[in-house]
Amino acid sequence: MKILLYATPEIIARPLIAETVLETGALLNVDRADIKPSGGEIVIDVPRDRYHEVKAALIKRGANIIPLEHPVIKDDEECINCGACISVCPTGVISFNEEWCVVMDVSKCVQCGMCVTMCPHGALKVVKE
Repeated sequence: MKILLYATPEIIARPLIAETVLETGALLNVDRADIKPSGGEIVIDVPRDRYHEVKAALIKRGANIIPLEHPVIKDDEECINCGACISVCPTGVISFNEEWCVVMDVSKCVQCGMCVTMCPHGALKVVKE
């Protein structure tokens, strides 16, 4: 599952993710990171069965964690299935099904927001729970 880690200036100078991997033994994959000296956010793919252990280890180190169960929501009433969002998605989350309707595999989503920006009908929304 994916989590969003908010990195504060106090924790970005430390090897937070490496320490968590060493402590928990869980293999983590950084899907997206936007870090500056003032802080930032990191989307991390965490094995679902290790989520609670990883979350506790990160929180213990001062991180703020938000689970990303549904990172992008599509409003089916607003979506006109134009496909504008498909071409800009860097991870292949969005595609057409056999009926030429836009479908999403949100497990691949890194919350970059490119699809939201591109959608001409405002049918997509990035969710930060």
